[in-house]
Parts: sequence; structure tokens; C-alpha cells
Amino acid sequence: MTTLVSIELDESWVLAPDVALRPEPFGALAYHFGTRRLTFLKQKALVTVVNSLNAQTLVRQALEGAHVPEEQWPAFLKALGSLASTGMITRCDERKVS
Repeated sequence: MTTLVSIELDESWVLAPDVALRPEPFGALAYHFGTRRLTFLKQKALVTVVNSLNAQTLVRQALEGAHVPEEQWPAFLKALGSLASTGMITRCDERKVS
């Protein structure tokens, strides 16, 4: 069983380098080439948030930029925590430098 990672609003996260997102009518498919894990992102707003994560963007800014209502932030933080737990997203300070 995977432990859920806690995501904080004032942290920076990015899509892991081994992960690709493929847009779908329901949202997107996230595929991790290293683990071969496939994850369904079933909300277009979550896809927007994940796509907007980068080294200069805080999670809070990504949520605001995607126009996610503040009362929905806890659910989005949980979803992002799930993605982090499976290696789909990674903290900026944890990225591997090649």
C-alpha cells in the first residue's frame, strides 16, 4: 500500500520527467515510462493544475490559475498527493539532475 504524500499550497511540484500526459475527453491519461503505471485524471481542472505546475509555480498559484474554487482545494491537494505518491509529480527540489 502506498502512503499518501502531503501536498502543501506553498510548495512547488512538477510533472515527473518520466511522465507523459495524453489529453482525453474526460481529462487525461498520465503514463509513467519508468514504472509503466497508467493513471486516469478524470477532471479537466486537475489536468490544468498539473500542466501548470513548474519550478516557478506554487501549488496555490496553479489552483488559482485553473480557477479552482477555494472550497475544492482540499480535494485537489488530495488528488495531487495521490499523484505524488505514485511518482507522477515530484517536488522541485527532488528532481533528478542529469
